Amino acid sequence: MTETLILRELLAAEPGWVSGGAIATKLGVSRVSVWHQMEKLRAQGFEFEAQPARGYRLAGRPRMLHAALIESQLKIRRKGFTFTVMEEVDSTNDECARQLAAGRSAPFAVFALRQTKGRGRFGRAWHSEANGNLYASFAFRPRIAPERMQTFTLWMGVTICELVSRFVPVTPGVKWPNDIVFDGRKAGGMLTEARVDADQIRDLVFGLGLNVNSSAGQWPSDLGRRAVSLSELAGAPVDLNRLTAALIGRVLLAYERFAEREHFDQFAELWNKYDVLRGREITLAEGSRRRRGKVLGVDDVGSLLLRDDHGRTRGFRAGEVTVENRG
Repeated sequence: MTETLILRELLAAEPGWVSGGAIATKLGVSRVSVWHQMEKLRAQGFEFEAQPARGYRLAGRPRMLHAALIESQLKIRRKGFTFTVMEEVDSTNDECARQLAAGRSAPFAVFALRQTKGRGRFGRAWHSEANGNLYASFAFRPRIAPERMQTFTLWMGVTICELVSRFVPVTPGVKWPNDIVFDGRKAGGMLTEARVDADQIRDLVFGLGLNVNSSAGQWPSDLGRRAVSLSELAGAPVDLNRLTAALIGRVLLAYERFAEREHFDQFAELWNKYDVLRGREITLAEGSRRRRGKVLGVDDVGSLLLRDDHGRTRGFRAGEVTVENRG
């Protein structure tokens, strides 16, 4: 798209100037066409400075998700990958599932400014207003055995922590099995859903909700003390489009490494780095049953290793964790 190419040229020159003639020549279009495209971008929230003999430079950009701005900042472009930015959807995971069922080529991603029925584990609602946060789902057709998926969400979690740590001055962590946290406050949640065909996973959707630019006053009262956004931690708004472009590259690369079984060593290293439960006393809820013990980490298939008061260690593949506060 011409607008993407124009933005790429302006971003590459930032904070400098680019002449309209140079842009037109590089893109193989007229200067009038460049001007028309830039006027369209102005209407979408971009700001440009223009000076005779110097050309244009980017002076402001939208804070909300913008497809061309994301595309123009992609560092890694995977062949065949596409993405869609929607103003509103019930759930990005559900939208990916529908598009997979309709035959859309994978991999692809769906981003939304707002979700009306965003959800996390156990079908819990995920607060998803249009407040500058990130609601994203990635769709794949992996054709791999279901038993290999036990560590997938954990692997994606530590990959996202690596990315997020570049945008905030505070170290993130993964709370098994699917939360991105900062000092006990939740900044994000992950939800992986799969459709199994015979002995292989046919469709795979990885969903991420990440609190990016919402302020404390925008949370419902029951979330205020438990949630945190990246902008709160950074002390300034986070560039949502730059973060999204970086996320695309990270997720696609992490998926490829997982599919090719090339992630094992790095997963062990990153889990040790970002695991927030190791050494903590917790209660693990499995339905109505409660188990208490000390977390020793995770095993090779992603099970939580819990040592009880009798010194026995067991692995648990599912459950709800509450950290004990023992003085």
